[in-house]
Amino acid sequence: MQLTGADIVVKSLEQEGVKYVFGYPGGAALHIYDAFHRQDKVEHILVRHEQGATHAADGLARATGEPGVVLVTSGPGVTNAITGIATAYMDSIPMVVLSGQVMKPLIGYDAFQEIDAVGISRPCVKHNFLIQNVEDIAPTIKKAFHVATTGRPGPVLVDIPKDITADIAEFIYPEDITMRAYPPVASPQPSEIVAAVEAILNAKRPIVYTGGGVVLAEAQEQLRQFVRALGYPCTNTLMGLGAYPHDDPLFLGMLGMHGTYEANMAMHDADLIIAIGARFDDRITGTLDGFAPDAKVLHVDIDPSVIDKNIKTDISIIGDARDVLTMLNRELSRRADDINQQLTEAWWQQINQWRGLNSLWYEHSDTVIKPQLVVQKLFEVTGGEAYVTSDVGQHQMYAAQFYGFSDTHKWINSGGLGTMGFGLPAAMGVKFAHRDADVACVTGEGSIQMCIQELATCQQYDLPIKVINLNNRYLGMVRQWQEFNYDKRYSNSYMDSLPDFVKLAEAYGHVGMMIEKPADVEGALREAFAMKDRLVFMDFITDQTENVYPMIEAGKGHHEMRLRPGGPQPEGV
Repeated sequence: MQLTGADIVVKSLEQEGVKYVFGYPGGAALHIYDAFHRQDKVEHILVRHEQGATHAADGLARATGEPGVVLVTSGPGVTNAITGIATAYMDSIPMVVLSGQVMKPLIGYDAFQEIDAVGISRPCVKHNFLIQNVEDIAPTIKKAFHVATTGRPGPVLVDIPKDITADIAEFIYPEDITMRAYPPVASPQPSEIVAAVEAILNAKRPIVYTGGGVVLAEAQEQLRQFVRALGYPCTNTLMGLGAYPHDDPLFLGMLGMHGTYEANMAMHDADLIIAIGARFDDRITGTLDGFAPDAKVLHVDIDPSVIDKNIKTDISIIGDARDVLTMLNRELSRRADDINQQLTEAWWQQINQWRGLNSLWYEHSDTVIKPQLVVQKLFEVTGGEAYVTSDVGQHQMYAAQFYGFSDTHKWINSGGLGTMGFGLPAAMGVKFAHRDADVACVTGEGSIQMCIQELATCQQYDLPIKVINLNNRYLGMVRQWQEFNYDKRYSNSYMDSLPDFVKLAEAYGHVGMMIEKPADVEGALREAFAMKDRLVFMDFITDQTENVYPMIEAGKGHHEMRLRPGGPQPEGV
């Protein structure tokens, strides 16, 4: 079958089972756009900004585990997409980005809308390719999907010169792909599993610490079996929420900069940290000096480069989290008689003492809306079943602390890069993947304006997302840091020229609501979620002075948390 390069691109996506491609057209990609017009197997979604395309593809990938796909043009099309590509890279999200490029003879001559897409994307992709011949398109796209979805997932960029998309070649899509420099994931050795289980069974103050790797590996059931068989405390990172049920008594809540007191203290005082699919980043560890001083570290990860990168490990296992947990569970089952939960009785007494502090306590108000209340009511109204996306800031932390996740793929946020503007387009991607599900975007008045033009995309494609705008008229997290560390010098953190979000939502063809009283929060949420066929923008006017607690401040250890003034404090504080 002789096809143009553009048709080969689209046919290759069809072979990969791609349903949606998010993108924005431009000159260098027009042959590919014309090929999309001539078929009906793969649907192209027209966003309003290339950053929105990458976040939407990212959201779809996080909600399904399948790779998201993006198509952009050359020059500013690529550079606009870089933020979203980097967002996916930091959180190990599978994505394939197709970028148009100027014609091959013009590359390197500063042609109109030329940019070195391979060079500019290199620091924030798992791999990238520049297509040289039309015959290379199909096998290269096959390689791109293979690299993006295997091992530690990540974004892959394929740059395609325009003249190559007009050339003709026979379409043969490879069934398999071999990449000599890209070896398969190593399988753990039985001796490693035996050594790990020996350390696990002898721990007196253990903690199971899991991250996004468990979610990506679809290992939640294996994790739950592992934790329950041992009766050990479990904590998740921001990216790992949902892998273990929020209401299970063995769960200590999220740990890290805004994690619970009990989770951070248990990590600090542990004698064994069982880290699975997590990378000991700075938001978890605080300052590295004095981190978990008495703990041995057992680290399980698919990526060898993260082992010993931040924290020295005592036992390391390289492998897929699901495979490793399956092997650990099998060995624990064989040694079931050796599981002695009396070893951890004193440890649980200490943990429950920390837990009794109720570090997420906040003071309720009858006159001003507390942002925590909105998230708690969101959980109640949706029964904890919604897909929740967020932007980045205080609202993100409130969502993580107070929504209560018990399933993977339902908490969609930018953890590593911390990208404002992520929430709305990510919610679009989730809604395309799960048309009948409730999808809520928890955002702030600063973040939502980064990609607010995607409200037009929501109108065009009938995406009835519910936007929960926690509007405190500040860049809230910036203001909080300025209050704590800059003597309340609120430099450029006050939003003193905000739009009327209700009218703005209506201008895009959606429903807008403003909620100003605590007593109206639940009723407004129920009214909004009852509108199954409409996007509802809910502008909650919240307390301007509210801060996120607990908080590990810069330069502090993970056990040196600032708790809410006026609330419960540890003895001696």
